[in-house]
Amino acid sequence: MPDLSSALTAALTTRYQKLSTALHDQAALLTDEEFWRKPFPFGNSVGHLVLHLTGNLNYYIGAEIAQTGYVRDRPKEFSQEVLNNFDQAIAMVIRTIEAQSPEDWSKPYAAKGSDARTRLEILLICATHLHHHIGQIMYLKFELEQGRK
Repeated sequence: MPDLSSALTAALTTRYQKLSTALHDQAALLTDEEFWRKPFPFGNSVGHLVLHLTGNLNYYIGAEIAQTGYVRDRPKEFSQEVLNNFDQAIAMVIRTIEAQSPEDWSKPYAAKGSDARTRLEILLICATHLHHHIGQIMYLKFELEQGRK
């Protein structure tokens, strides 16, 4: 039986990879115009949610744990290849997970905008946040597809 740290690494890596695949599966079914269109007068487009998720991962995990030096630049985010940037953020998260020692999981964590107390807690919060927005993306994709008919 693997030790707890190895089990956490495997479980979190698998979860982030599955969530990335789920997001790509939804986005692949949309045209570029649909990717950026808001189907409701409130809320966001799929593209805007992907930007939000990418920034969230790059800040809470990249800047705060992986020490990537990431600084959010929203105008630049909108001008770059969105899904590629998301993939890079997921890859960074997985590298960060794999770099954690058994002692690292419980290291104190503090970042502006988060109440997480440990590295493990912020990784779980970010995975849950990602999953939540993928659910929204699935609903937006459904609405956008209905508009084609």
